[in-house]
Amino acid sequence: MPAERVPSVGTRDRLASLTGLRFWAALAVVLYHLSRQTGTLPWISDVTWYGRSGVTFFFVLSGFVLAWTYDGKTVPAVVFLWRRFARIWPLLAVSTAVSVLVWHVLGTDISLRGVAATLGLVNSWMPGREYLVGGNPAAWSLSDEAWFYLLFPVLLVLPFMRTARGRRNSAVVLSVACVAAWLAGAMIAEPAIRLWALDYFPPTRTLQFVLGVTAGLAVKRGWRPPVGLGAAVALVVAWHVALVPWSRAVPDTLWYSPYSASQMLSAPLFALLVAAAATADLDGRRTCLAGPWMVRLGHWSFAWYLFHEIVIRAAVGGVGRPDTWGETAALWLTVLAVSLTVAAIAYHGVEHPLERLLRRNGPGGANRPPASRRPRTDAAGHPDPSPPRPMTEKKSIQ
Repeated sequence: MPAERVPSVGTRDRLASLTGLRFWAALAVVLYHLSRQTGTLPWISDVTWYGRSGVTFFFVLSGFVLAWTYDGKTVPAVVFLWRRFARIWPLLAVSTAVSVLVWHVLGTDISLRGVAATLGLVNSWMPGREYLVGGNPAAWSLSDEAWFYLLFPVLLVLPFMRTARGRRNSAVVLSVACVAAWLAGAMIAEPAIRLWALDYFPPTRTLQFVLGVTAGLAVKRGWRPPVGLGAAVALVVAWHVALVPWSRAVPDTLWYSPYSASQMLSAPLFALLVAAAATADLDGRRTCLAGPWMVRLGHWSFAWYLFHEIVIRAAVGGVGRPDTWGETAALWLTVLAVSLTVAAIAYHGVEHPLERLLRRNGPGGANRPPASRRPRTDAAGHPDPSPPRPMTEKKSIQ
């Protein structure tokens, strides 16, 4: 899932560990799909059976990084929205085209309405399966992100977001609301509608994004989490381990199964993790998440998220589901290697250059420094897309 690309180490205001965390969240989603679509492996599948919670992490991270990036800035709303469009849509379009091609080769019916809804970033607003998986099944989350981007300029100017007490109260209310939303699933008898309402519907997922915004503003303005990065990681891992016996006792079709709970209830833990990782970078502590390769893998994570399920689908369609653990392990390794290679190619060949092109030629592009000035770059050698100098225009993010 995309977030404003987090620059790497080098100065106090660069949070490289968050980029590294993106890779691990994407990996959890990939292992989740591998377990459910190709076959399980001992231990790994047990812990990642609900790895779809990685999407919740990305929603929280998106809110955190946008708040961190734009707090105190004055950027026209049209410029902000154009940047977000440039960030997500080109790769969405390319991955959707590849996904449709794979569907066609495998002889699967293609819903043109689903493809159109995917490209229009509105598919998660509709409960029908043809909309949720009709284009690229992973792309539903971008529909939620598009909704978040529309809300974000409003969130920054809300009075209760501007004070420490207001942010603290907001974090408590949002955490309780996540639990309440999950419990509300008991009132929806139809499993398919409940699944859509809790796992896809943008207003439901908004709780996670706003929690990230709250944490991002708090850290930017001096708040520090009560636990360190190691403890925050341990809490997230313990939560997913606790889901293992729960998953064996309750079928996913029941409202009180850990399927939706793993996504709805994990948001506060992920907010704590993101805040702890950012704090480690701010304090100048070295973390294993901030190394050059972790940053590079983090940059590839959005493309990996969009393409991995397509690779899985093509592999299973070509060779079928494996029969033994050995065959399953071999297929897993093949898919991981191929999909990550595809992600690297997509990032360097499509995502990054097209984002730069659109940003340079769209709203706000003329406000960039002259070409003669050497642009700042991150540790991986990519331009640092920091917000432009404050501008004073109407309808702006302040």
